[in-house]
Amino acid sequence: EVSEKMISKHITRTIVIVLVVFALLAVTAVGFYMGFTFVLTQNNRFEELQEKYSDSTQRDLITADTPGVVEIVIPRAADTQKIAEILKDMEVIENTFFFTVLSKFNGFDGMYMAGTHYVLPAMNYDEIMYMLAQKPQSVRVTFPEGLTYSQVKERLREANVNFDEDELDNMVRNPQLFLDYDFVRNIENKDGRDWLLQGYLYPDTYEFDINTDEETIIRTFLNNTQRKLLAEYDERAASDRINMSMDEIITLASIIQIESAKIEEMRTVSGVFHNRLNREGWTLSACATVNYLRLETHQDTKLWLSDEDIAQFENSPYNTYVYLGLPPGPICSPGEDAIRAALWPENHNFY
Repeated sequence: EVSEKMISKHITRTIVIVLVVFALLAVTAVGFYMGFTFVLTQNNRFEELQEKYSDSTQRDLITADTPGVVEIVIPRAADTQKIAEILKDMEVIENTFFFTVLSKFNGFDGMYMAGTHYVLPAMNYDEIMYMLAQKPQSVRVTFPEGLTYSQVKERLREANVNFDEDELDNMVRNPQLFLDYDFVRNIENKDGRDWLLQGYLYPDTYEFDINTDEETIIRTFLNNTQRKLLAEYDERAASDRINMSMDEIITLASIIQIESAKIEEMRTVSGVFHNRLNREGWTLSACATVNYLRLETHQDTKLWLSDEDIAQFENSPYNTYVYLGLPPGPICSPGEDAIRAALWPENHNFY
């Protein structure tokens, strides 16, 4: 009787084990089938998403003004887990773990782009992932030649780029973060110089994320400046004919930029200023520098300056009617033509 009970228990345990094994195999098979099906349909799903949210159709229609839209700002170097937490905080998703795992399945892990994105609460996880992996929302801003740093900030604000003005000002005044650029290391910190990076925010058309950080704004300009300041410029500046630092060349070019009504006049104007710089006791007497001071004190510029206008800024080293030589730094962002004119002035005897 005891033997029969032991055999019965052994059979029961074996049956249970077999059933558990079958159950595990069944679950594994179902999971494998679902995963395999998911992978097989992935291309179709992504093709549908690409068609639905292509640049020329609905994706462009989802903007900050879209009813119910949610703005998602992905920080630089944010991983998928951090992004999932941001999405949950914004009530776009409910499960961060599922979003993280699905990101890996879909191949989006590590593909999300830092910047500003717009999504709708009704979007499914696939749609959200696809949108966050696209180029972030940005604005194109054009900065023509001759803008002061203050005018550059004004253009950024008009384009609705969000930035901390105090933080940006501090970086332009004290560009310690940007010493990896050779030309920044060579900027001369002269007494009375207002903005050390003024003159180096190269005039051009740029794209900015509307929620970009201040360092990225400045590096966007400086990266372009680095490309535009050619090695031959340094060689020419150091030549016996010119004998100036590149920082002095940029300063002179900024004055030429404002003083010249036409590009073809720039080398002639440059020749005048070089002649005056090389004549002992002569000041540059450039209206542009006094007008720069007027702009900085929120006054309109003038075509003809009176003695009173000049006397108003008699204590500023930027007043080239009063102080000899170049002002402490550039008064605006000069373009390529003005820089080349400063380096290759026309030879004449005009003053």
